[in-house]
Amino acid sequence: MTQTQVAQYLQMSQTGYSKYETGENDIPTQVLIQLSKLYCTSIDYMLGISDVRSIK
Repeated sequence: MTQTQVAQYLQMSQTGYSKYETGENDIPTQVLIQLSKLYCTSIDYMLGISDVRSIK
C-alpha cells in the first residue's frame, strides 16, 4: 500500500503518516491498533518485540 492509501485508512494526511514512518513523530497507541488490524499482524511484531507475524 502507498502512504496515501494507509493515511486515508487512518483518516489522516499523508504527511502526518509519513512522519510516523520516518520516526519524526511517535505513533499513538490507537494508530498502532488500527495498523495491526490493517496488516493482520500483532503490535509486538510491528514493534520488533516478536518474530511471530500472524495473529492466531
